[in-house]
Amino acid sequence: MPKRILIAGFKHETNTFSRLPTDLASYRDRILYRRAEVPARLAGTRSEVAAFLDAATRHGWQVVTPVVADATPSGKVTEETYRVIAGEILAAAANEGPFDGVLLNLHGAMVAEHTDDGEGTLLAALREVLGPDVPIAATLDLHANVTERMAECADILVSYRTYPHIDQYEVAAEAAALLARTLAGEIRPHTQVTRGRMLDGVDHGRTSAPGPMLEVQAAAARLQAANPGILSVSINAGFPSADIRDCGPSVVIVGDGDDPSYAAAARALVGEIWERRHQHTVTSIGSREAIARLRERRCGAKPTVLADFADNPGGGGYGDATGLLAALIAADLPRTVFATIYDPTAAALCHAAGEGAQLQLLLGGAIDPAYGPPLAVTGQVQRLTDGRFALDGPMSKGVAVDMGPSAVLQVGNVAVVIASRRFQALDTQFFRHAGIEPGEQEVVAVKSAQHFRAAFAPLASEVLVVDDGGGLTSDNYRRFEYRNVRRPIYPLDLE
Repeated sequence: MPKRILIAGFKHETNTFSRLPTDLASYRDRILYRRAEVPARLAGTRSEVAAFLDAATRHGWQVVTPVVADATPSGKVTEETYRVIAGEILAAAANEGPFDGVLLNLHGAMVAEHTDDGEGTLLAALREVLGPDVPIAATLDLHANVTERMAECADILVSYRTYPHIDQYEVAAEAAALLARTLAGEIRPHTQVTRGRMLDGVDHGRTSAPGPMLEVQAAAARLQAANPGILSVSINAGFPSADIRDCGPSVVIVGDGDDPSYAAAARALVGEIWERRHQHTVTSIGSREAIARLRERRCGAKPTVLADFADNPGGGGYGDATGLLAALIAADLPRTVFATIYDPTAAALCHAAGEGAQLQLLLGGAIDPAYGPPLAVTGQVQRLTDGRFALDGPMSKGVAVDMGPSAVLQVGNVAVVIASRRFQALDTQFFRHAGIEPGEQEVVAVKSAQHFRAAFAPLASEVLVVDDGGGLTSDNYRRFEYRNVRRPIYPLDLE
C-alpha cells in the first residue's frame, strides 16, 4: 500500500509592533489555496510545497492537501483566522487518515492573538490528533523564532540556509527526504533547539556576501560532517520584530536519536553567533546622503538600486511610508522608478481617471503618519494594470502575485508603482508587469530590505540601503517598546 502523507502550509511572519491585524482577507490577498487548488497553483514552482509534491511523486505517496496559506508580514494573526486555517489542517488529519507522515510548510515566527507560539500550538494540536508515532516534518524560514514546543512536537525541522531565500525548494526536498528515510525505518529523527541571549544575530542571516551567517553555517556543516548521527543543522537568525519570550537566533539540530552531545554542539554554535554579534555586511544611510550619492554618480550602463530598508513589507512594514519617496521626488533625478507604494485609494483614483490623465492626489502615509505623512503630488497616469503576475527571479519563481488594481503615476522624473495590496518588491516583475524595464533606469528604488538582492543586484552598478528610522523594520530596536522578550538580552540590555 502506498504511504499516505498530509501536506499543508500555514505561514506568517508576525511583526507584533504593527497595527494591522492579520485576518482571512490578508491570506486571500496573497496565498490561500485549498484542496485541488494547492497542486494546481504551486506544482512546478520554486516553492516548498512544490518540492513536497515532487517528493510524493518520486516515492509514490498518496497525498491530501487541505490548505496552503501565506500572508504578507503584519500584526498578530486573529484568533478566528488561526482557528479557521489550523482547523482545516487538523480536520484533515483527524478525518481523512490514517496518515503515515506529515509535511508542513511553516514560517516559525507566527504570533496569534491567543498564542505567542503559532507554530508550536499547531504542531502540538496535530500531535494530539495523530498520536506519537506519525512523523511530522516541517520547513521553517531562516528568520524563525524556534521554540521548545515546536522542537518537541515535530520530528524534523529544517530551515532555509539563504537570505535572500533562494533555497526554499531545496530545503523542502531535504525535509521530505528525511521523512522518506524515517518511513523506511532508516532513521529515528529527534529535534532539539538551543538559543542564547540575543534579539538578532548573524547579520540578520544575510548570505549575499561573506560574513557571520556564512561563517556559522560553515561551522555547522563541519559539525554535521564529523557526526554521522546529525541529520540536519539549521542556523536561525530569528525575527526580532516579534515581542515574544523566545524571540531571537537559535540552532536546531535534527539527530538520529536523542544524543545528549548534540545539545553541547548546539551551544557551541550559539556561542559562535554571540562572538560575531557586532559583524555586519550592510551599512544603511539616510535618504539625504543617498540623494547626495545619486547626484554624484556618473551615468552608466547599470542603475543604482536603493532599498527602503525601514519600511519593508517583507518584515511587517506598512509599505506606505513616504520618506524615501519624498526625497526622490524632490531630487527629480532622471529615469527614477519606485516600487511599490501601498495605497489602494490612490490606485483606485488612477483607474477612475484613466491612462494619460493628470491627477493631484495624496500618496501613502495613511496607516501611521508617524512614518511619513501623505505626499501631495501631481502626476500623470502612465499605466494601469490588474497587478497580477508570476515571479520569475531566483526567489519563489513561478509563484503568483496579485497586487490588486495597480498604477504607474509619473511624478516629475519619478515613475511610482502604486499597489492596492502590500508586497515586498523582491522581483523585477513588480516593475516589468507595468511596462517598466528596471535595467534601463538610472535609479531603481524598492520597498525591501534584503530579498531584492537576488533579482536586482545583478542589474545594479551600486546598491544603497536607506534607513531614516521611519518604519517598522528599522534595525534600531531601542526605538520599540519590548515587554515580553526574555531579559536581559542583546542589544537592549547586554553589551
